[in-house]
Amino acid sequence: MNDLILEQRTASQYDNKTRKKKGNRTFLLFVFVWLMIICSGILGAKWYTDRIQQTLSADLERQTASQISAMQKDYEARMLELETGYTSGLAELKAKVDALNELLTFTKDNADSKTDNSNKLYTQLNEVKKQLNELQKNLDLLK
Repeated sequence: MNDLILEQRTASQYDNKTRKKKGNRTFLLFVFVWLMIICSGILGAKWYTDRIQQTLSADLERQTASQISAMQKDYEARMLELETGYTSGLAELKAKVDALNELLTFTKDNADSKTDNSNKLYTQLNEVKKQLNELQKNLDLLK
């Protein structure tokens, strides 16, 4: 009978040890599985945010490039308009200066003692030349 009790005690001790080992193993397996799930969730979230960031960056770059292109075209159109305006203004002023030079030469040839008219023409010619120089300076500044 003693043997039987002794066998029961050793069997129950063996069962307790295997149960503890099985309990520890299942707990460690449970913790490991949860850690894997958490890590995969973190990695998935990082991958997703990186992908969204890349697409947003590409979209922003495309939009910026199109806006810069539109602004550059507008700027070039305005500069061309200003340049043609100044060029036509300079051409008109040059034609006036030439006409005044011809008139001055004609009046100088025909004038005997009438210096008042030639003085007025010289004054007008000088004013036109000043305007021509100012327009030329403005055109040079635009270029």
